[in-house]
Amino acid sequence: MNVAMVQWLFWQCCLGLLIAFVLSVLSFVFACRFRAHGRRRARRCCGGQKSKEQSRHSSLIVAFFHPYCSSGGGGERVLWKIVQVLLLHERRRHEQERQEQEATTSKTTAEQKNEMPMLLNVIIYTVDPPSPTYKEDLLKHVKERFAIDLTTSTKQNEHFLLNFVHLDEYRHFLLPAGRLSLLVESIRSMQLAWKALTYSWDLIPDIFVDTTGYAFTYVVANALMGCRVWAYVHYPTISTDMLQMVWQRRRSAYNHAAYIAQSKLATFVKLVYYCLFAVLYGIAGSMAQVVLANSTWTYNHICSLWKMAAWLSRIQTVYPPCQVSEVLQIKQTSATASSPRQNVVLSIGQFRPEKDHVLQIETMARLYELYPQWKGKIKLVLLGSCRGESDEERLKYLQNLAKDKYQWTDNEIEFVVNQPYSVVQQWLSKSSMGIHTMWNEHFGIGIVEMMAAGLVVIAHNSGGPKSDIIVADYPSDDKRMTHDVDDIPFHPRPQRTGFLASTADEYAESIHQILTMDPEQEEQIRERARMSSLRFSDNVFAKNIERVLTYHLDPER
Repeated sequence: MNVAMVQWLFWQCCLGLLIAFVLSVLSFVFACRFRAHGRRRARRCCGGQKSKEQSRHSSLIVAFFHPYCSSGGGGERVLWKIVQVLLLHERRRHEQERQEQEATTSKTTAEQKNEMPMLLNVIIYTVDPPSPTYKEDLLKHVKERFAIDLTTSTKQNEHFLLNFVHLDEYRHFLLPAGRLSLLVESIRSMQLAWKALTYSWDLIPDIFVDTTGYAFTYVVANALMGCRVWAYVHYPTISTDMLQMVWQRRRSAYNHAAYIAQSKLATFVKLVYYCLFAVLYGIAGSMAQVVLANSTWTYNHICSLWKMAAWLSRIQTVYPPCQVSEVLQIKQTSATASSPRQNVVLSIGQFRPEKDHVLQIETMARLYELYPQWKGKIKLVLLGSCRGESDEERLKYLQNLAKDKYQWTDNEIEFVVNQPYSVVQQWLSKSSMGIHTMWNEHFGIGIVEMMAAGLVVIAHNSGGPKSDIIVADYPSDDKRMTHDVDDIPFHPRPQRTGFLASTADEYAESIHQILTMDPEQEEQIRERARMSSLRFSDNVFAKNIERVLTYHLDPER
């Protein structure tokens, strides 16, 4: 046998293995979709069942993929606000159908009962461990933390079920990866989604809603299970800004090691890896049928990555809900209140690495260095929550940094951790300034809440704060505040509502400028910020989600 024959046989074997692999994958996909479709169809055919227990299997199922649903961040507020709007939407829809049935006299009572509307079953996939009182405790926490009351509504609504699928034994799928973190963590999210969706084949959802940003779960939900996928995107897993940071800026960051930033070869390899991942991310993301981006910045990046979804006009911007109405009740100002605001710089945000709390501490250190007169007269308060051990370790690092390196006391810094919203309101009422240092923050709910409370906010000069929230200069072509929101007029030419900065020096200079500002000018900025925050209220968010439900959910009946 000559060499040519051996090569021919080798390539024939490779081709045969490739064909066998492709056929195996296609067979697996077909088998999963066929089984899921059969279970959904069987469930729909049981629509006439009258008992609530039987109705669990004759319902339209909407499943939310939000593993950390019990956390207290902005993403969780979006989740629970959507659930609340969904509940109210169902209540209004069923009330309307009931009135229409009562007005119809041609049908007998038995016929009307057989045409009972389909139950809506909402399922939330979580990695929290189960407990006998888990649902009650969680809804109580949601009410205290976000002022969203679901406790009585879920009990009284006979056409709406709220259930949880506990995946605590698979919690390790969400642990950070040491190497190739983007790819490894995405694969792990697919594994977790598979465990969630196959928890019970009788509960395969009709609609899979991702509110955490795990785009690769759409492959499991849509390609394998045939679910319609909705996504509320807070932050793209990868963005063109990340690529530019790696290649052009080549600086170290929380997700960009120093040894890579210092090597051209390592930088090039990482750039290739990022580009390949971006392609896969775009393919996975384009499997979503409804995509809601939380800011203009997120919208632009998602459109550039999820090409098919953008081409089919599936992407739109819906700002997240902020507790503006509650916060607006805080009327104190430094110029007129009987209890004037204190010289407190308030930071609101989870203790995650991307929030860059270190920059906030460095900012205050730089302020004391440039302007020693403020030492002991102004205080930094870091208010936030910890999701797990990694966040708690980061919090300890920040505490040690302030205490050991800068020798600060309670007069210079204070940490407020895992407190209810009532404590947040107390700090909003007595603080004079707000600070937010995350680079390319997708939106910034904490920024909006501080603005609504009348704080003068200094945010990072990038991402959502720059594109949507804060007006830091006087551009003639800025359209962010030229429209009316809920009949509240805005100034035809945008004026300053806060400050933007990028470095510790810029943040320090902004703080000094606010401290030495004319009280009347400072009060004008506070009032404009409060008015601007109304664009991001709960009511505006609820109206936008209601339109999405009317257009996309009701046709599923």
